[in-house]
Amino acid sequence: MKRILIAPLNWGLGHVTRCIPIIQTLEKLGAEPVLASDGVALHLLRAEFPHLTALELPSYRIRYEKPNMVWNIGRQLPRILYAIRAEHDATERLAREHNIRGIVSDNRYGCFSNHVPSVVLTHQLNLQVPNRGIEWSANKLLRIALSKFNEVWVPDAPEEPRLSGVLSQLSQNHIQTRFIGILSRMQRYDQDQEYDVAVVLSGPEPQRTILEQRLIEQAIGMSSLRFIFIQGKTQAKQHYYASDNVEVVSYLTSRELNDVLLASNAVVCRSGYSSIMDLAVLGKKAILIPTPGQTEQEYLADFLSEKNIFVAQNQSSIDLESGLDTLDYTHGLQPQMFDNQAFVPSLKAWLDEV
Repeated sequence: MKRILIAPLNWGLGHVTRCIPIIQTLEKLGAEPVLASDGVALHLLRAEFPHLTALELPSYRIRYEKPNMVWNIGRQLPRILYAIRAEHDATERLAREHNIRGIVSDNRYGCFSNHVPSVVLTHQLNLQVPNRGIEWSANKLLRIALSKFNEVWVPDAPEEPRLSGVLSQLSQNHIQTRFIGILSRMQRYDQDQEYDVAVVLSGPEPQRTILEQRLIEQAIGMSSLRFIFIQGKTQAKQHYYASDNVEVVSYLTSRELNDVLLASNAVVCRSGYSSIMDLAVLGKKAILIPTPGQTEQEYLADFLSEKNIFVAQNQSSIDLESGLDTLDYTHGLQPQMFDNQAFVPSLKAWLDEV
């Protein structure tokens, strides 16, 4: 049985959730996934796959203290680079100790091996940064990081309609890149409506908590609507009511979340790419609130709201009631446009080769 190391980045929950269908498919194909991450991502992996080996990697410990990506990342860059070097050493050790035959890394740029076929999963091949000079330098460093891997897998369709816009465009592509189709743990099926709005929280602290507090305050004031908040805290399961109309749960398993989203008329979430892929599969209308200063999320929110697909709001000026009213004038994404099993042939072909 081939052992495949799956290593998602611990930055919100999007990177780990989009690895779930890959893990499930590898098991169906007769491989043995070995899981590796840190923090809340590792907690979620262990909750979803208690029967699989789950190992801890060095943490990047990224925090978004200010709404400026350049400032946040620049200030923490020495620690991030150290973590990348440490996770590469850890990956080489794990590959030897666990007889790993292949590696799939979701945005962990140190999780590759010089001796084992290594794939990086990312939709960001063209970073969007407000300063052109910094953007050029950042993309040059990104291409160097991507070149350490044997292949780059982009979770998007190879042609229109595509969800990632310019983020997945490479002007000079010297790296073996494969568009594998969208990745989502969600499935569409019949479910009775139970909630008016599902709020799915994620992302780095303290911005996750700031968003939660602002949204709960406004939701409590909208007593005619029933809300459920999924906090994205995977350390311990908690369930309570903030008010008669606001239910709060710390986290849900994939099936539980699938049920809740289908049972909700609308969704409020970050404009992370994994959340957008989930919305595409479910065909749900949504309000997107990018993490302040996270330019990828800001680009995706603008890109999709300009197409009148979703509503976009800034965290600093959230108006939940107005946003929900505006949803009536958007058309969302039609689930039949995207095949969330399109990645399977690519994964199978790669597994046969490693």
